[in-house]
Amino acid sequence: MTLPKLSPDMNEADLDKLLDSATTASNFLKALSHEGRLMILCHLVTGEKSVTELEELLSARQAAVSQQLSRLRLEGLVVPRREGKAIYYRLADDRPKKVLEVIYDLFCSDDCQDVGTARG
Repeated sequence: MTLPKLSPDMNEADLDKLLDSATTASNFLKALSHEGRLMILCHLVTGEKSVTELEELLSARQAAVSQQLSRLRLEGLVVPRREGKAIYYRLADDRPKKVLEVIYDLFCSDDCQDVGTARG
């Protein structure tokens, strides 16, 4: 994969496409720019979880978890499923997983190796 080369002679249609993509990417990154949302996505990478499971995994109150899930749902990053009174969430697609892998590589791979193996 190569990044586009911006130049002064780009036509307006290409610039508009690039701006649309930049806006979409910016909104996506804003949705990830909260540690609670990042942790929720990290847990959902391993599969669907109920709100209650996420509360326990995050040691967080239901209101806080629901607020973050609402933002992730609004941005199209997670998909809910209701089963009786329980609501389950899963990743909407592979985009969050791909970005989390890069984030993990850049920020956690050395510091967090023991964390994953200690639980495993």
